[in-house]
Amino acid sequence: MRPILMKGHERPLTFLKYNRDGDLLFSCAKDHNPTVWFADNGERLGTYRGHNGAVWSCDISRDSTRLITGSADQTAKLWDVKTGTPLYTFNFDSPARSVDFAVGDRLAVITTDPFMGLPSAIHIKRIARDPEDQTGESVLILKGPQGRINRAVWGPLNRTIISAGEDSVIRIWDSETGKLLKESDKEDGHKKPITSLSKSTDGSHFLTGSLDKSAKLWDIRTLKLIKTYVTERPVNAVAMSPLLDHVVLGGGQDASAVTTTDHRAGKFEAKFYDKILTEEIGGVKGHFGPINALAFNPDGKSFSSGGEDGYVRLHHFDPDYFNIKI
Repeated sequence: MRPILMKGHERPLTFLKYNRDGDLLFSCAKDHNPTVWFADNGERLGTYRGHNGAVWSCDISRDSTRLITGSADQTAKLWDVKTGTPLYTFNFDSPARSVDFAVGDRLAVITTDPFMGLPSAIHIKRIARDPEDQTGESVLILKGPQGRINRAVWGPLNRTIISAGEDSVIRIWDSETGKLLKESDKEDGHKKPITSLSKSTDGSHFLTGSLDKSAKLWDIRTLKLIKTYVTERPVNAVAMSPLLDHVVLGGGQDASAVTTTDHRAGKFEAKFYDKILTEEIGGVKGHFGPINALAFNPDGKSFSSGGEDGYVRLHHFDPDYFNIKI
């Protein structure tokens, strides 16, 4: 499995996202310029210029016409995917971290970081069909969690919002009333900050990764813990195969700790686990620093990883990957 190395970012990667058709891959990094690539050969299509800070996450509308990005420059931006034109800028009083389109692309959830005495918050914004009609007002603002919220995504039928972050608690909120519906159990839950959250293709369950060196699989409606995957280093990114029962985890130490420990290349690998049996089935080496972002192509035949080293590595699976037996 020879990876395609995509060098387009000057700084560490933060997030990767495929569009629904799986022909485009969007990457976010600390270098202010979200980038779009062809997902089959890794060729760079273009960049989205306009942010003045690290871009933490992005999401792409179902029809691949709109991109939304959240940045440390205290804005979230809507872009025209094809032309790269910024369509609208949502301004906040603190850095915007996580962005996620609702099913139907009429709403988006955007989280903001704690900043200068302001707590973290979850904002629900209406997304207009016509950029001319777009406004910046929030339909709803949710507050409560201590520390930074690292991810917030929509639950089934857009009725709920699932958030997770530094206080290591997963919360389910009612997206209409803003009421807190459920919190993850202290016993079952993560013991350290949650770095990442990824939903299954059918939206019935989701996976969280944490600095406590584990990833956990949860039921999206009941928040019941289904499985736990244990690894030997902090988890920064998680993804689930849409095709096979495979879970992939990426991570490594915090960038500041890398120099003090051993830094052999390949220490930073994407590890594959059997989703049901929770056993490790393999790893993909290559990054020269912690893995910060992972994404599966919607067809399940390739995946990509983004690292602290500024590279995106695109892997098309060999035929024998589809016949792994445990």
